[in-house]
Amino acid sequence: MTPGLILTCVAAYTLLLFAVTWITSRGASNATYFVGNRSSRWYLVAYGMIGASLSGVTFMSVPGEVETRAFSYLQLVLGFLVGYVVIAYVLLPLYYKMNLTSIYTYLQKRLGQVSYRTGAFFFILSRVIGASFRMYIVINVLQVFVFEPWGVPFGVTAAIFVVLILLYTFEGGVKTIVWTDTLQTTFMLLSLVLSVILIAKESGLNFSDLAASINDSPMSKFFHTEWTYDRFFPKAFFGGMFIAITMTGMDQEMMQKNISCKNLGEAQKNMMTFSVILVLVNLLFLALGVLLYNYKAAHGIEVAKPDDLFPTIALNHLGPVSALFFIIGLISAAYPSADGALTALTASFCIDFMNFNDENQIRTEQEKRRLRYIVHIGFSILLLLLVIAFKSISNQSVVNQLFVVAGFTYGPLLGLFAFGVLTKRQTREKLVPFVCVLAASICVALHYFAKSDGGKAFLNNYQFGSEMLILNGSLTFLGLWLISYKSTESELKMA
Repeated sequence: MTPGLILTCVAAYTLLLFAVTWITSRGASNATYFVGNRSSRWYLVAYGMIGASLSGVTFMSVPGEVETRAFSYLQLVLGFLVGYVVIAYVLLPLYYKMNLTSIYTYLQKRLGQVSYRTGAFFFILSRVIGASFRMYIVINVLQVFVFEPWGVPFGVTAAIFVVLILLYTFEGGVKTIVWTDTLQTTFMLLSLVLSVILIAKESGLNFSDLAASINDSPMSKFFHTEWTYDRFFPKAFFGGMFIAITMTGMDQEMMQKNISCKNLGEAQKNMMTFSVILVLVNLLFLALGVLLYNYKAAHGIEVAKPDDLFPTIALNHLGPVSALFFIIGLISAAYPSADGALTALTASFCIDFMNFNDENQIRTEQEKRRLRYIVHIGFSILLLLLVIAFKSISNQSVVNQLFVVAGFTYGPLLGLFAFGVLTKRQTREKLVPFVCVLAASICVALHYFAKSDGGKAFLNNYQFGSEMLILNGSLTFLGLWLISYKSTESELKMA
């Protein structure tokens, strides 16, 4: 497939998104942008969240890591399922009861202003880094297979991608994203299914042969019992559970779609429907990984790194139909995570740091809209700069790096929310940021110590995996307890 044809497909798909954006953003207000006027249909939110959760990282990194990690990722996914139950029946009732626009307002009402701002800061830090990672992997594919042959610099490719996302999220916000995510999830799932069908056809496999080749492959092993392995089953399962709780339930990007549903019951139906479908879709991505590596071995194909496996085979070896649907699927996986992140970052900064919901702040709707535009553009520029910086990324699977970073940045959020929900104590507010930074710093130091020669000897080759998030949250919780005191009756009533 030629670079020109790939670019044409991307342009046509983007124009379709702009058409949906124009229809859904007419008459949009600030309430439309932040919570979609709380009128989103639960089944659309559930379906669209699949694309937002998977992203371009899942689209390429999950199949790509199958050779070295087999189906170990499925252990995390099963943990996700339990985490989503906690979100549906613990966190969502809390958010709806308090009628929140920014979920971090809970921390303000329960613990105070400093805890509130600290939680919002760690969300912004987490989402900026995570969104940049996700955008980088997609932009890099477009660069290698489309723009590089034309001599276009990586920075220009990244700028084009970011500007497109900026433009179609500029006005409609959450209301637009619910509909564009639905469209994009459809194309992403269609691309995934067709990729499996095409590679099976090219390999001469019928359905029963296909199932047998996956089941018989050593790459389909998912249950790991080596306790030093970073995906030892208990570590991966419980780590996946808390990854879901924090990266979905305590994440403004994911929750802003849930709280845009009409009521709590619909939001819970959305969450549980989404969670079951997500397990099945991830299983299909892992199965695709086995097929891709079998095809690679049979045809002697060389790839520079695991994340290049899917694009190399889809674009260069399976014909134009495969290439077409891969590009559409990749873009469909990339846009939902990028547009949702940009909208959530804007919403969080405007509400949590610029006090848009403070009734004492005298700002007209026009003033708020102008400030929102400035913040929106500012985060777009920041994401662009980080994507360019990630060009020097290592050859590791990006999905692994994403979870490593999440363990450092989402841990304080887990500790803050857990302390608020599970205790009735108050903190000495001025010390809260120090506790959160200290807990995250200890975890960063432990992670890199475990990888050093001295650390391997001392820890008997133990490697930290997704349990780092739990450790980080626990350290934060312990630190908050140490700087806390028993709440007075008046403080409890205010919370």
